[in-house]
This record gives sequence, C-alpha cells and structure tokens, in this order.
Amino acid sequence: MSQTAFSTLPLPSELLTNLDDLGYQAMTPIQAMSLPLILKGDDVIAQGKTGSGKTAAFGLGLLAKLAVKRFRIQALVLCPTRELADQVAKDIRKLARTTHNVKVLTLCGGMPFGPQVGSLEHGAHIIVGTPGRIEDHLGKGTLKLDDVETLVLDEADRMLDMGFEAAIDAIIDRTPKQRQTLLFSATFANQIQSVAKSIMTNPQIVKVDATHDNSSITQRFYHVDDNDQRTQAVRLLLLEHKPSSAVIFCNTKRETQELADELASYGFGALALHGDLEQRDRDETLVRFSNKSASVLVATDVAARGLDIEALDAVINYHIAREVDIHIHRIGRTGRAGNKGLALSLFSEKEHHKIALLEDYLGRTITGLPLPSTEVLNQQVPKPTMVTLQIDGGKKQKIRPGDILGALTGEDGIDGQQVGKIQLFAQCAYVAVGRSAAKAAFKKLTDGKLKGRSFRVRLIRS
Repeated sequence: MSQTAFSTLPLPSELLTNLDDLGYQAMTPIQAMSLPLILKGDDVIAQGKTGSGKTAAFGLGLLAKLAVKRFRIQALVLCPTRELADQVAKDIRKLARTTHNVKVLTLCGGMPFGPQVGSLEHGAHIIVGTPGRIEDHLGKGTLKLDDVETLVLDEADRMLDMGFEAAIDAIIDRTPKQRQTLLFSATFANQIQSVAKSIMTNPQIVKVDATHDNSSITQRFYHVDDNDQRTQAVRLLLLEHKPSSAVIFCNTKRETQELADELASYGFGALALHGDLEQRDRDETLVRFSNKSASVLVATDVAARGLDIEALDAVINYHIAREVDIHIHRIGRTGRAGNKGLALSLFSEKEHHKIALLEDYLGRTITGLPLPSTEVLNQQVPKPTMVTLQIDGGKKQKIRPGDILGALTGEDGIDGQQVGKIQLFAQCAYVAVGRSAAKAAFKKLTDGKLKGRSFRVRLIRS
C-alpha cells in the first residue's frame, strides 16, 4: 500500500468509499502534506497553485468532522470570485455524495440577494462564498457564523490582491475564536504572513515545491559601447526573454524617463518611476505595474524603495549600480517565492571599476556575453495581459472591492477570472481586467451603478 493512499488516513468509511468510487487513490503532494495536519485539528497554511488538489485537501478535512445531524453552519470557505466559489462548492458536493444530507450553499456577489436569504432560512452545513457578499449577509443579519468550526481562505493571496482584507477581517470577527483556520495561497507574500499571524493559532506551514527546482538568480552581463547601443540592448533583451514583469534600474531620473518614453514608443508597456512624479502619478504607476497592466517599470533606486512585487520575472541594470550592495538589492527583487530569477546587466568600458568590485564579491570573472541577434527586433512586442480601469470614486464614497467585483460580474457581466487586482484610494479606485474583456468591463461600469450612483470610468491602456 502506498504511503500516499487516502486509506492511510483516519477518514470516515463513507468518504473513503466515495474516494475509491471517484478513482482518487494516491494523494497529491499538497494533500499528503496537509491532510494529516488538518484531520489532527491544526491550523494550516498551505502553498499550492490551482490544480494541486487543495480543494480536496480542505474539503475532506471539513467533511470528516462535520456533524450532519446538527443542522448549523459548521464550515465557511471564502473564495475571491464567484466562479471559484461555484467550482469549490461543486467539488465539495462531489466529495460528500455518499454522506447523507450534507447541504452546501454558495453566497456570491453578482447574484440576486433575495433567493440567497431564502436558502439561508432553510439552513446549511457549509457556506462557500465571496467576502463582499458574505459581509453583506452578516450586516443584514441573514447569516450567523456562531457555529463555524472550520474557516477556509482559498486563494488568499488573490483575495488580498482584490482588496478584500477589510471584509475578511470583519467576517473573521463574527466567527468563534475557537475554530480551525486553513489558509491556501499560491504565494507567501508579506501580506499573507501578516494576515495569518493575526487570525491563526500556531499554524503548520505546508509548502509544495514549485515547478522550479531552485530559487537561484541567474546573472548575465552584456558589454555595450555607448548609450545608443545600451537602449537597443534593453529592447533586444526584453524581446528575447519576454518577461511578463521586469524592472529596469537607471542611475538618474532623466535616464529613467527617457528610457521609459523610448520603450513606450516601440510599443512596450513601460512606465517610469522616479522622484519627480506627483504622488497621484506615482500611485497610478505602481498600481498599473503591480496589477500586470504594464509589464516594464523603469526606476531609480530611491523611487523603487518599498516596491514589493511578487514573482518579478527579470531585473535589468541599465547601468551597473554605484555600489555592490545596491546591485545585490536590485537583483534580489527577482527570484522570489520559489521562482527562478533573471538579472541582466549592461556595462561599458567606463564601468570597469564597478565590474571589478562585483568580481571580487562574486568570486568570478565577469565576461560580457553577446547580445541577442538584432533579428528579434522584428518580433511583435508582447502586450501586457491586463488593462486598468480607473473609477472616480473610492473610500470616501464608501465603495468596496465587492461592489466593483459585483458590478463587473453581475448579470451579463464578465467572467470573474478576468478580474485582477482591485485597489482603493480616498477618491478613486483601480481595477485590472483581462485585455480581451476591457471593452465589456468598461461598458458594464459606465452603464451600471456603484452604491446606487454612476461614476466616471477611464480606461488606461498600455
């Protein structure tokens, strides 16, 4: 018998029978690592991407301890979108099909409120929903979480990206302090760790290895003759490697703006970040880069301080940094969260002394590699996957992320998977949507209402 067989776990016989009927015999890595801890009653933080088998991990865990005859809400699963919530509910129902009378109810935004109230009046064991709509039901008194024993945050990083932290906090305040909390996330961003610390008790951390076998940063150095060749070299490297997100470091504000403008003129989704920007422009630049609607950020070291972008594909040094420590800090922004990083540095003869310092630090000789062939300049410049919509209303107008998500995905709306980061400011809000859904999303927000009001919407394209 395999050590990863479900039958090695202390699961109720009806669940094991059903798993066998479904053809689920060997556990996936995330199930093998997390399920024993979940069944033991521990709080668990598990890192795993879509398709890793995480739904079965927490689904079996909450079903195993469900008291079916006790018709109360005993488990709550929070998901970032209606589509994911529907899929999770469907998967849990499939796992529970041999357990008599288990009722799973979905509560999501973009759906009529009244029928959900009626369903709640009939009772449920497990609620699966989106934070905004769950918070609405709690506020109206149509949902009680006093008997919740298991709380699951699925795709927690995405919920935080979409601005649901306040809603999650409000929901957790309405659940019993004595509960099991399970947090599933594709990344271990600082925000995730902070949330986990505030809502979990001695959590066990389960980290399934990513597809990359190491998190090292590959450094490559390229010799250039002058600034004209330097600018072309950046285009060659971007077209050769096609990073979905890259930061290019320049040593001066003027170089930063000039390079960003030049790259934009060639069709790259490039933005500049430097000290001469007004705060509103800086905010918008960071919003667009972090939500994947701009793929290249050209920045000075000072302006990039505090920049926390997960899964940055590449860092390009337009010039070698003035100090070794700055160089190390720059390239350390890539290769995070178990991914493989790429650091590409350009240098000329005038920077020989900086190269010598780096050679001493790295303990190896740095040889300039040949740049990619100029033939790659004939390639089409890849467009960012997302575009940004700006709404002229924000926290002061009491707009919440759930209002924006509901407006976009409601009747005849766009797929929730097409909605990216939602970021709120005092007087405005930004939401990223998939490029192919941009026009439909713009029309939905322009023609529709938020909080019963119409707001002006601007489509920001790269």
